[in-house]
Amino acid sequence: MSNDYNEISARLRELREVSDYTVEQLAQELGVDPEVYRGYEENGHDIPISLIYEVANKFGVDFTEIVTGIPAKLDSYHIVRRGKGKVVNRNPEYYFEDLAYRYYGKVMQPLLVTLEPTDTPAGLITHSGQEFNLVLEGTVIVHYDGEEFTLKAGDSIYFNPTKPHGQRCGGDVKARFLTVIAE
Repeated sequence: MSNDYNEISARLRELREVSDYTVEQLAQELGVDPEVYRGYEENGHDIPISLIYEVANKFGVDFTEIVTGIPAKLDSYHIVRRGKGKVVNRNPEYYFEDLAYRYYGKVMQPLLVTLEPTDTPAGLITHSGQEFNLVLEGTVIVHYDGEEFTLKAGDSIYFNPTKPHGQRCGGDVKARFLTVIAE
């Protein structure tokens, strides 16, 4: 797994460098502390999926290409069978599957997220665009701008992700939800 992290961090670093940005310039534009961003480029651990999405949009590169190193090519439709999404792991509590990894020029990023039970508070992030979450299984606790919401299967939330937000499993069994991030 650390090899996957290293490959993503190397792609982020290369993209920044070929775009003539310093770490400080890019971190400022993304609203991230430069040392935190530097860490993402060094080892890739705990890098928010939303930050990868923002970098991809900023430099006109597909999210999938940063995550996998392979450019997306489809522009008419893309079917992903159950359990066959491109796996993107960033930490032990979150398991992501990219549900449109072969589609080129996406205006939204659909991800299937599996949350493992944990007592660890949700890590809060911010990013541009809009976000939609639909709980498919289990219970998801959504932290949003100082508030906490409990969502169960069939519940959804649509929100402005420029406010601090995060999700965590709200029970003893894993939870799954669909998230769609749009610019």
